[in-house]
Amino acid sequence: MPVAVGVGIYLFGDKHTPDYNSALYGQRGQDAVDLKARLGSAMLCLAIIQVGLALWMFGRIPRVRAGGRRVRIGHRVLGFCIFLFSLPIAFHCLVTYGIETTSPRVAIHSFTGCAFYGAFVAKVIVVRSRRLPGWMLPVTGSLLFLGIALLWYTAPLWALNGFSVPGLSST
Repeated sequence: MPVAVGVGIYLFGDKHTPDYNSALYGQRGQDAVDLKARLGSAMLCLAIIQVGLALWMFGRIPRVRAGGRRVRIGHRVLGFCIFLFSLPIAFHCLVTYGIETTSPRVAIHSFTGCAFYGAFVAKVIVVRSRRLPGWMLPVTGSLLFLGIALLWYTAPLWALNGFSVPGLSST
C-alpha cells in the first residue's frame, strides 16, 4: 500500500499537464513559492518538535521519565498538523509543476515528495499494527522526518536562500 501511494502520486504528477498559473490561497508565481516555503518551514519546525516528543514518549531522553498520555496526544496532534500543512503544498506542486527532473534539486524534491506520502501511509500502518516488529515504528518515523527535512532543503531553503542551497544546482 505505501509503495502504491508513492507510485500513484508520481504517475499523476508525471502524466499531468502543469498549470504554471495555478494559485495557492490566492497567491501565484513567486508569492505562491514564498507561501509554500513558509508552510514548509513550519512543517520542519513541527517535525523537529515531534521528534523530541517521540524521544520523550519512549523514554529516550537521558534523566527524563517517559512521557505520558499528554505527550502521546501532542505527538499525534503535531503529526496530523504536519500532514495538513503538507496537503496544500503538495497539491500546488503537483498541479503547477507535476513531476520534474530538470535539475538534481528538482528531481530530488519531486521524488521525495512522492515517497513522503508513501512513508506516511507506512507509518500509519505500523502504528495501527500489533504484528509488526517494534523497530519499524522508529524507522518509519525517522523516514518521515528525513523526508520532511529533504523536502525543506530542496525547496523552502532554496526559495528563502536566494534560490540556492549548498551542494545542489540553483535551477
